[in-house]
Amino acid sequence: MTPVLRSERLVLEPYLPRDEADFVAFFQDARVSRWMGDGPSPEEDDRALFWRIFPNVYDTSAFDVWAVRENGALVGHAEIKPTEVSGGHELIYALAHSAWGRGLGTELANTIVAYGFDELGLSEIHATVKAENTASLAVMTKLGFEHVRDDPNDDGSVTRVLTLRKQNL
Repeated sequence: MTPVLRSERLVLEPYLPRDEADFVAFFQDARVSRWMGDGPSPEEDDRALFWRIFPNVYDTSAFDVWAVRENGALVGHAEIKPTEVSGGHELIYALAHSAWGRGLGTELANTIVAYGFDELGLSEIHATVKAENTASLAVMTKLGFEHVRDDPNDDGSVTRVLTLRKQNL
């Protein structure tokens, strides 16, 4: 079961059915979704994604997915999950545009990294970041992630694969 995590300003907790509208609005913001996966998706795809979280993730304890809240408002999305792309557990996070530039990305990523090492017992955590996403790359560097390789994408862009090893902390 996905636990509730707290940092100085954020609460990470499992989504509730009532979060659907906020989740969809968050994923529909092109300023945010351009950095996620393959970029913006149709609204109906984001709505279907939201409803798949409950049976496919929470009900099976497949991995951890959180609604990220500041003062009760949804300001982000976060996950830590096994993935073949990076070869282990991957940190995934995104913040609403209104939350950018206030250090919340570092706070959020640090909270998930601590959980991965301390509670899940991981020895390393990976991240994949679009090479143009300098803000997220700066957060990863600040936390000590090291650049492992660049993976080219079909559209000509590049995804950076980064790793943080527990023994390097």
